Amino acid sequence: MSTSQQTPKPSLTGVRIKARKGAVKAQAKHEPSIFRDQLYKHLETVSPDDFEGYANKLNLAGSQLEFLKYSDALFEILLVGGLLQPGGTYVEDNAPRSPFTILNAPEPVETAEIKKYAEVFNKLLRRYKYLQRPLEEQSLPALLQYAHRWPQPQREKFSIMLGLLLAQGLANASCLQILTKDHLVKDYLSISLITLIFRAYLTEQPMDHLSSTLKKGGIKEMLDFFPLNKRNPTELDDWFKKEGMENVAEWYKKKRLVKIRDAVISGLKELVEKDESIDSLISFLKDTQAETPVPEADLVGYIWTALIGNVDWGTRPDQVDALAIREVTKYAEVLEPFCNGPKTEVSLINTVQLYCYEESKVMKTFPQMLKVLYNKDCISDQAILYWHSKGSKPQGRQHFLTVTQPLVKFLQEQDSDDDDE
Repeated sequence: MSTSQQTPKPSLTGVRIKARKGAVKAQAKHEPSIFRDQLYKHLETVSPDDFEGYANKLNLAGSQLEFLKYSDALFEILLVGGLLQPGGTYVEDNAPRSPFTILNAPEPVETAEIKKYAEVFNKLLRRYKYLQRPLEEQSLPALLQYAHRWPQPQREKFSIMLGLLLAQGLANASCLQILTKDHLVKDYLSISLITLIFRAYLTEQPMDHLSSTLKKGGIKEMLDFFPLNKRNPTELDDWFKKEGMENVAEWYKKKRLVKIRDAVISGLKELVEKDESIDSLISFLKDTQAETPVPEADLVGYIWTALIGNVDWGTRPDQVDALAIREVTKYAEVLEPFCNGPKTEVSLINTVQLYCYEESKVMKTFPQMLKVLYNKDCISDQAILYWHSKGSKPQGRQHFLTVTQPLVKFLQEQDSDDDDE
């Protein structure tokens, strides 16, 4: 009798078998649908107008479902009512619209109605803070890129919701950068969405707050949201004024002037350091005016800041007057071509006043500076008289009015003599 036995086959008990990659991918395709169906079971038990109930159910669902893993699916369901496939169309599996989605808001669309939905998002994101990053970095940009496919009511609901989320600090404005894509800016689509977003935002926060949010989100140029052939400041100004949002138009104008101011000041300083001629400085300024028109009343202030504001007054006190007169005389030739009209002239006087107020070493030289500017045709006697009577700035006003009294008296007497003749 043989003692040999057949060797038993190795057992696979307790061994985890690695599934084929194809099978894993195939299963993964259906997982968002399973997540959706499970989420619907939570939301279906709430009556349509019970927003507190929806907030509570989402809170509960977050403890049972994998919100972070399925964040894209979660926000598609809550924001556009269902799962999307590549290209922005809905997944075709006959699933109904989500019981809770901003698309359920009544029409015509009202910001007050969307705020009810925003409050549910507020509670959800405060409870599950880890959802904010995927919302602002993935979901919002991904959904916005399909805005050209949406009907107008859906665009309005989504844009108002986004404006409220931004105002409440629940999302970052970086998601708006997707709206600068060519297929979205054409036909004024992007700027229309931006207008809706801003209008909703400004129901919650002031313009300065919106400006700060845009800066943090890396939104540097508002013209990028306009069609390629319409990217000019006049177009933007007209657009927002037509929309009744003058505060946005004014904010952009000031923001743009700051950029121009910085460019003018740095450009002039660079030319002075290279010891360029007065004619070169004037040519640079005229080229700047041609490219980016700026009011002369502002421009003369930039010129003064760049040229006189750059002077080192760290000299002997008895030499400050002579140095100030020399520098103002030298650069008055740069100012003169741009001093056209009483508004600009008074603006220049006020620029000099504020400069002398802040630079105490030259405070007493103010009247001499005005005399130089007057003799060089930068300011007129009428501009000086107007400034003295009612156009001065409050900073150091009494001092400056007192020290210029002899000059004013001289100009008044001169006017009187001219009248007699």
